[in-house]
Order: sequence, then structure tokens, then C-alpha cells
Amino acid sequence: MSAAARLKAATVKHPDAMAPLIRILDELREMTRFAGRDDLGSRLGMVRARVSDPRVRLVVVGEPKNGMSTLVNSLVGASVSATDTDLSVPVIVEYGPEPTATLVRSLDGRIERQSVDPLDPGPAISGFGVIRAEFTQPSQLLADGVVVMDAPGAHPNDNTAWSMVAAADAVLYVGDAAAELTVEQIAYLQRIQHICPTVICVLNKIDQYPHWSHTQQRNRELLDAAGLGFAVAPVSAELHRQAGLSGNYQRDIESGVPQLIDHLRDYVVGRADGVAMEAAIQDIRLVSDHLALSLRNETEALRDPRRRAEMTDKLVRARDNADQLRQRTANWQVTLLDGSAELMADIEHDLRHRLRSLVRDAEAEIARTDPARRWKEFATDLDARICEAVEENFVMAHYRSVELSEQVASKFLADNRTAPLPDMRLDKPGEVLEPVQPLEPLESAKAGVVQQLLSGLRGSYGGILMVGLATSLLGMGLVNWYSAGAGLLLGANALWDDRQNRKTRRRAEAKVAVARLMDDVIFQVSKESRNRLRAMQRVLRDHFTDIAADVSKQADDALRLAEAAHAKYGDNSGERIAALNEQMGRLRGLRAQADGLAAAAA
Repeated sequence: MSAAARLKAATVKHPDAMAPLIRILDELREMTRFAGRDDLGSRLGMVRARVSDPRVRLVVVGEPKNGMSTLVNSLVGASVSATDTDLSVPVIVEYGPEPTATLVRSLDGRIERQSVDPLDPGPAISGFGVIRAEFTQPSQLLADGVVVMDAPGAHPNDNTAWSMVAAADAVLYVGDAAAELTVEQIAYLQRIQHICPTVICVLNKIDQYPHWSHTQQRNRELLDAAGLGFAVAPVSAELHRQAGLSGNYQRDIESGVPQLIDHLRDYVVGRADGVAMEAAIQDIRLVSDHLALSLRNETEALRDPRRRAEMTDKLVRARDNADQLRQRTANWQVTLLDGSAELMADIEHDLRHRLRSLVRDAEAEIARTDPARRWKEFATDLDARICEAVEENFVMAHYRSVELSEQVASKFLADNRTAPLPDMRLDKPGEVLEPVQPLEPLESAKAGVVQQLLSGLRGSYGGILMVGLATSLLGMGLVNWYSAGAGLLLGANALWDDRQNRKTRRRAEAKVAVARLMDDVIFQVSKESRNRLRAMQRVLRDHFTDIAADVSKQADDALRLAEAAHAKYGDNSGERIAALNEQMGRLRGLRAQADGLAAAAA
């Protein structure tokens, strides 16, 4: 068969047979929009896409490690589904004259398609962002009009697998021949039947378990007891693969895969119109039931006079709440700006107050002692107290910022929760104080022995000269016992005065050094504190701007919904009831048309 002939033969659903279904689906979608049931409309859109597709969509599902991927490869005659990795993505295989492989990726919200080697797509499939793999193969089954879709083996509640089942014309459920179906698997098959009524159970790996025939019989009994008349096909996908490699026709027949393919051609492809119609009519009935319930509930509510008064009161309350909310949130920005300015001023004042207290304590300690004796220990202790004061200042800034955020949040509704605020506490104050130069050393250190000796000599020389001149008038020598005593006395006094003067100069120099250090600390810490407070203000501004926008949107949405409800349930309720009755009549007609199609197909 040529490629053109195969493509032509791929149209197994006749458009004329599907046209009545498509018309019913389109009318139902209009009715779901009228009733506000977008969920039902989305399901009908998926059903319409399935019915409009001229091919048969065959979805393979099952639990992991049951050989689903190997079975898919056996059906299409090529290695398209990975069998040696736990990583699995949906695989879609359709007919094509040449093998191709395309990976669909989702990157930053964008969908990208990448062509890869169809003979070895495994490494690329394991890449980042792959959401599905699409293949084309020149397979006879695919040329007959079948699209094989391999759902990833996962938990029964996996949304990806269920979305693929909802888009399927027929489902192959792959089980293991090791044991019979469990209660959970039976329940899973019942859920599948509610979505897709055409299901075939496949008992895989019969080559590994000699008792597979007993398992097959037991599965039939369990399915019949559950009201599921599914066929159970025993196969060995691995045996089929080995037979294909060796060309052993007998082993291929023993694998059961050729019989399964023939069954698919006869039971699914051969009656594609009936299969598609059965699945679509089941969806139409289900949607019709839900839609009829919604229309009846709305009609009953419209006929209740209490509901009309309730909707009117609800509209009034929504308008009042929206007005109060706008008034309440109108001045939150003023509160934030005023509070931020006050917070910066208070934190700056607190920092200066703490450091001034340290300066006073340091000056008092300098006045009590000679700073030259323990200047290094004094500098270390002062640095520690500065770090403690800075940390306490930043802790105060943190708690004050929390108080400010609570003040701003009070302008909004009470149930609005604020996001976490930036932590204003400083864990390592040394990082802020690193640019600060250490306390300067004292230049006027203790005088040396030579300087003290010279000071004493200058004082004693004056005493000897003054007393010696006085005693020389009495005929005594310039240097005598009296002048020598006076020299000693005045020399000791000069040495004492020199020490006191040097101590005074050291104290003054120490106070100047402390003042310079505090100026440097205030300059550096004030800058860091202002930067942190400005950052806090920006975070609060952006945060509460988002909250204000959300609250305003919620108020507008609530008001809009209340107005819409009043339009339906208020003074125009009679017109709405008439429209609902008309829709109910149309719905009953569409349901009857669907039942007629089902009877004709049977």
C-alpha cells in the first residue's frame, strides 16, 4: 500500500456519521455557557475534538512495571516508549511515511518543539521541561487509522493519565499475569468505563508465569461480577520483541500480540463510528444530567420570593461594603509615609541617645582613672558596648517596623493577613562597624625616666639657688644643708606637678579620641539604619499596594456578582424563568436526539 493510500485509509470515522453528534455537542456547549457551567463546557470541547478526529485514539494505561511501554513498542513496531527508566512522559504515536520524533517542552510558560533522533530519543526525553513526546512511524496499525497514546504509569489519581483517558476512543488497560485484579484495580476500571466505555484488559508477561490462564479466567469472573464486560487478552510484549528480532513466526503467535492487533482492528477500528458514538453519547448523557440539575435548581430559586428579597439585600450590602472598603483604605499610604518618617526620626534619636550615654560613661571613667594605665582594655570594653547599643537600636527598629505594618494593615479588612516582614535585627553588628576606625592610641603616654629626672632637676635647681642666695647673706655657702633641702622639696613638687599635668592632658586627649570614635560610629550606623528603614518602607509599600489592589478587586468582583445575581433573581426574574424553561425544553430534545442515535447505532 502506498503512503498516500495509507493516509487516505487512516480516516476511519465517517464525517457524515459524526455530524449529528457534533451538532448536538455544539448546542450543548451554548447551553452550558447560558447556565454558567464552564466546567461542563470544557468537557464537551474535549469530546468534540475527539469526535472530530477521523482517527481512533487508543490510550494505554496501567500501573508502573506492568510492561506498558514494551506493549506500545510492540503495537507500533518501533522503540518509541522508554522501557529502561523510571522517568516517563506521555508518548503519542501516529502514522507517518518516515520515522520522526519531536519533544514538546514547557520552558518559562512557553511551549517549544524539538526534533530528535527517532532511533534513540531516550537521552533527550530525560531532559528538562519535557511534557510529552510525539512520534510518527510507518506502522500498519497506525496506517489503519489508530493513534497510540502511552500514558505515564503513575498513581490512579494522576491528572495526566485521566486527561488522556478523557480524550480516548478506546483504552488498553495493561495488567500483570502474576496475580488477579485487586479491588483497587477493579474500582479504577469502573472509573475508566464512566469516561470511556470501550476498554480492553491486557494480561501481560504470560511468558513469565505458567499459571496465566488461571489468572485470565479469574479476572474475567471479577470483571463480570463488577458489571464490566471487558475482554481479557493474554500477551507477552517481550516475547513478541524477541520473535521480531529472530524472525520466529511461531513464537510471535505465542506472544499473543498479533491476535491483540487483529482484535483492535475488528473491535475498535472496524467499528470506529460506533465506538466514537458510544463514548460521545455517554458524555452527552452525563453532561445533560448535570446541566438539567443546574437549570432546575436555578428555576426553583427564581420562583422563591424570599430569594428575590435576599438578592436585593445582598446587592445593597455589597455596595455598602465596597464603599466602606474604599474609604477605609484611602489613607493607608499617608499612614505609611507619616509612620516611616516618624520611625526614622525615632531610630536616629535612639541611636544618638544610646551613644551619648556611652560617651558620658566613658568620660566619667576617664576622669576617675589615668587612661594610660589600661587604654587597650578600655578600648575593647567600649567597642563591646558600642556593638551592644547598635544591636539594641536595630532590634528596636525591627519591632517598630512591625508596629508600623500593623498600623497600616488596620486600614484594610481584618481578615487580610500581611506577608512576612524583613528582619531588621542585626545579627552581626561588626559588619556595620567594620568601616569605623578603632579608638586612637594616646600620644601623651607616660613620661620616661630621663624626662622625669629633668623635671626634678629643674625644680631642685630653683630651690637650691633661691635658698642658697638667701643663706649666703648669713655667710653660708651657696650649697648648704638648707639650700639642699629646699632643692629636694621643690624638685619633688615639680615632679608631682609634671605628673598631674600629663595626666590631665591624657584625659583630655582620651575624651577627644572617644568623641571622634562616636562621631564615626554615628555616621556609619545612621547611614546603614536609614538604608534598612528605606528598604523596609519600600517592602511595605509594595506589599500593601498589592493588598489594596486585591481588596479593591475583591470588592468590585463581589459587587459585580451581586449585580448579576440581582439581575437574574430581582425584577427580571420572570424573563429568566422563561429562558430557563426554554433551555430545559431544548435540553430534553437534545437528549432525545442522542438516545435516538444510540438506538440506531445499536
